This record gives sequence, C-alpha cells and structure tokens, in this order.
Amino acid sequence: MAVDYDVVVIGGGSGGLVIAAVAAQLNAKVALVEKDRLGGDCLWYGCVPSKSLIHASRIAYDVKNSSRFGIYTNPPEIKFAEAIDHVQNAIAAIQPHDSPERFENLGVEVIFGSGKFINKSTFEVNSRQLQARAFVIATGSRPAIPPIKGIKEAGYLTNEQVFTLPKKPESLAVIGSGPIGCELGQAFHRLGSQVTIISSSSHILPKEEPDAAIVVEKQLESEGIRLLKNIRAERVEVIDGKKYIDAGTQKIIVEEILVATGRTPNIDTLNLEVAGVEFGKKGIKVNQKLQTSNKRIYACGDVIGGYQFTHVASHEAVVVLKNALFFPFNKVDYRVIPWATFTEPELARVGLTEKQAQARYNDVHILKQDFANVDRAQAEAATHGFAKIICRSNGEILGAHIVGKSAGELIHEVVLAMSHKLKVSALSGIHVYPTLSEVNSKAALQLSKQKYAQKQWQQNLFKKFFDFRRSL
Repeated sequence: MAVDYDVVVIGGGSGGLVIAAVAAQLNAKVALVEKDRLGGDCLWYGCVPSKSLIHASRIAYDVKNSSRFGIYTNPPEIKFAEAIDHVQNAIAAIQPHDSPERFENLGVEVIFGSGKFINKSTFEVNSRQLQARAFVIATGSRPAIPPIKGIKEAGYLTNEQVFTLPKKPESLAVIGSGPIGCELGQAFHRLGSQVTIISSSSHILPKEEPDAAIVVEKQLESEGIRLLKNIRAERVEVIDGKKYIDAGTQKIIVEEILVATGRTPNIDTLNLEVAGVEFGKKGIKVNQKLQTSNKRIYACGDVIGGYQFTHVASHEAVVVLKNALFFPFNKVDYRVIPWATFTEPELARVGLTEKQAQARYNDVHILKQDFANVDRAQAEAATHGFAKIICRSNGEILGAHIVGKSAGELIHEVVLAMSHKLKVSALSGIHVYPTLSEVNSKAALQLSKQKYAQKQWQQNLFKKFFDFRRSL
C-alpha cells in the first residue's frame, strides 16, 4: 500500500527532533507532529533552564563565600526576577535551533496539534489522516504527582512552572530527593529561599553510589538546607496563606512546594490500544530495536521509561532512525550510559555500581582517588569528593563514579575508554598538570599499586634485585 510519508514522528522533543532532522536531510519524506512547542521538556522546563538557574545560584554562593580567598564584599543583593531573565535569555538563545522554521527549511512538514492513532497504520491530527512506512512515538514525559492528601487544593510547583516564577519563594519544601529535587533545592537556597528537602530514602540521590551521594548530602546540610530523610509527605493544608505539610512526626510550614518525585509517560491521548501498541505504567514497551508490539511503530526517549535523559533520547533516536528508514537490524546498546547531577559538588557516573559489579564478578577492584590529593583541587579549595573507578583484575572498566567539582565534565574520559573497550591503564597516561582531570589518572594507577601490594614474591624479588645491583 502506498503511503504519504517515510516516517511520521510524534513528539517534538530531543528524540523526535533528531529523527526528523536527519531523516529530512537524507531526503526522506517526514511529518513531525507536536501538540505544544518544539524543543521538548529539555529546552523549556529541564536541562537548559535548570542549568541556567544553577549557574546564577553558583555565582551568588561564590560571591557570598569569597572571604575564604581573601576577597571581601558586601552580602550580594539577589534580584530573583533578573536571575529568571537570565534563564529565559538562555532558552531564547537556544530555541532557534529547535524552531519550526529551521525544520521546515530542512524539508520537514511540521504539524501542530494533538493527535491519536485510529488504527494500526494511521495517525489522525487536525482531522488529517497520516499514513507512513513507519511511525515514531517520542512524546516524552511529565512530572508524576504523588497521591498526597490536599496537595492539589493547596497548589504546588513542578519543573514546568518553577522557571517562570515572578518572585522568589521565601520558603520552599521540595518533595523528592532525586536529581531534580537536589539541584533545584540547592539553587533556590543559594538564591535566598529557606529550603527543606523531604526524602523517602535514607540518603539523597538514592539511585547513586551511597558514598558519593553522602558527599553531596553533607554539602547541602553545610549550606543550611534542611534534609528530612526516611519520611514521606502525607498531607498538605493551607492556613493563613502558608502551606502546612505533615510528614511523619514533622510539620513543615512553607510558602511554596516543589514536587520532584519522578516522571510519568505522555501516552494517555495516543489511543495506543487501537494501534496495537503495548504499554505499562513506566511507558511503551519496546524490543532492543526500539520497535513496539506493532513493528511499524517505534518509540524512544522518556516515553519508554528506562534512562530518562536527553542524551539517551538522542542515542535511541539514532537507532530508531536507521531501523525505521532502512532495515530493522540495529539494536540499542545501553552498556555505556553516563549521567550527571549538577549539584555542587557535581555527581557523575557511568556503568555499574560497586554492588552491581561485585554481584556479577569475583575479581573486582575498587580504585578510589580523593580530590583532596589532587593539586588543582587544593589550589581551588575544591577538595570535597572523589573519583571511583570499578574494574576487573584484567583492567576492564565496569563503571565509574565521580563526585566533586566538574564531575560532569571529568566523567567523559572514562566514557570514551569504556566505549572503546580500553583498559583502565589507558586512563593513566599523561595529563596536563595541574588539572582536575588528574583525579582519573591517579585513580587508574591504583590497579597496578593494588596488584603489587598483593604480590609479596614480586616485592621480595625486587628487593633482592636492587640489593644485588648495589653490591656490584
């Protein structure tokens, strides 16, 4: 059956835009359907605005604490509205790259509207029925709101409202201690809000290595952020204009509440049952080729659950692009997936945790290097944290966890090594002195040191050798 398009992409976020742009440049006929604005969560409510606000908050913190370097200033005057202007300016500067005009100039037909499948091979939007050789669902996710009594009536913020606030909340309760909650909690505290983070876990960032998460946790506490752990918000009510949160035996009184308790996939209006697409609570079910149960329909990004990061959506989009446009031979590879939490200190990781590695292998080595023993870190008073590389005795790198200044940048050296299946010794090569990247080379050297320490015969041999050489 003849069709109008090679591919119809549903969703104009990170994954969808990659597929639409590249497919059009390959001369495929492409339709891109988006119900709101191109750019997705990352541009408007996620990566771009959050990192912009975090940068402003770091400047405020550095100015306030400059006396440790012998620089004395008056307490900084923080004009919150101007900090938000910086956020919006960053969005505006990046937005043209994701504009409808750019994609139309590439040859993509951009259609704005909310659509749905009407059968297994047709997607309807704005009363138009679109048929294609392949469809891609890349509709992303939205904040998941926990079932807390009274929270809807009291009102709350999510990442979708927080970057357009007209004024700074004097006090803020953050429900959730994952990356979004910790990043924004620290940022708002540094910009002048009194912040309480409510965590249901025994430590913040519960998906990260505990020893790395504790470094971030201690920093947040040292700044004056109140952390309530092993506790859940149970009820919210408004009294005299303030929001009262009952959490176990605690009562938290704040001006605003920020909910950061995870994400839920945007699939409700797509009519997936009619399309023969299986899905669950976490999102659309796909195979390794990112095909759904309807092999003509692919899915990628947040909508399939899994790793919910912009760079992973783009990574998956490349696999979908090859399979949807040509032949479905390519499988997605999640072996080397890095990510970072942009608190200060930053926390970045790739690969297995220490616990996961030890459960899988019996020859695991833990190579750990503190930033306190890196000269550049001492020079910048950035000594909190460490790099931990997890490898096997043959040097195979299984994972890495870095917590400290610029961890999100430093992790890429390990990512490159893992991607090309290099041994950990590759990381011990020459590094510019003095740089923070020495934390990786110093950690990598520890495998040789550990092995040498375990080989008494080798130590004895060298001792006898040098004794003999001196006697000549």
